[in-house]
Amino acid sequence: MEIIGYISSILIGISLGLIGSGGSILTVPVLVYLFAVDAVAATAYSLFIVGFTAAVGSVGYFKKGLVNIKTALVFGAPSIVAVFLTRAYIVPAIPKEVFSVGDFMVTKSILMMLLFAILMVVASFSMIKKDKKKPEEDLGPQKFNYPVILLEGAVVGVVTGLVGAGGGFLIIPALVLLSKLPMKEAVGTSLVIIAAKSLIGFFGEGGETVIDWVLLTSVAAFATGGIFIGIYLSKKIDGAKLKPIFGWFVLIMGVYIIIKETLLK
Repeated sequence: MEIIGYISSILIGISLGLIGSGGSILTVPVLVYLFAVDAVAATAYSLFIVGFTAAVGSVGYFKKGLVNIKTALVFGAPSIVAVFLTRAYIVPAIPKEVFSVGDFMVTKSILMMLLFAILMVVASFSMIKKDKKKPEEDLGPQKFNYPVILLEGAVVGVVTGLVGAGGGFLIIPALVLLSKLPMKEAVGTSLVIIAAKSLIGFFGEGGETVIDWVLLTSVAAFATGGIFIGIYLSKKIDGAKLKPIFGWFVLIMGVYIIIKETLLK
């Protein structure tokens, strides 16, 4: 299973490099089901893996001038604060036994996996649906809807803190619609935001997670190798055409997790 896990880690990176988002949403299922990591710990591990991989992936965008620093700060600041507070205070405050339905006890681990599965289902629809893109020249001058951007940044930060996903599928559309960034610049800026908030969230962990650094750095290394493969493939393959296929895969995985954590328990 570990061999399959490392192969899957490479695929996570390939997805990030090829379509710009979505790959990180597979990190927690890979850790839980292939490496047998506890669900709560897996969300913390995912923050490091996603953050490190995104940081490496953002370097190329920096070199090409495709990172908007002002946007990264405006959107990233509330997101970073939210993910830090979520990991430091909210996650540790969730009881080990949350509630019961008849004889079925919803534990903290089950709750985290169900939240993650719901996020996967939501993310899958954003990948499957066809984008009605406007030409980049029609975007107009960049402008900031500060209240909405700050609110969305905070919401994405809480989501990231709870389930350990980067949230690129939420951030990229927000940057395009709310900040009027061209798509390539939105992807580069999103990677910077994801890297900052994920790594800060990981190091803001409340102390309840024991870190297996050998496993963590190994998975991060394979995912990082995958992102270079993905970036290379993106020059030869149109990632937009693969995005719906990947979206259906994420949808099936999300439904499977919901069934596994409820009906099959």
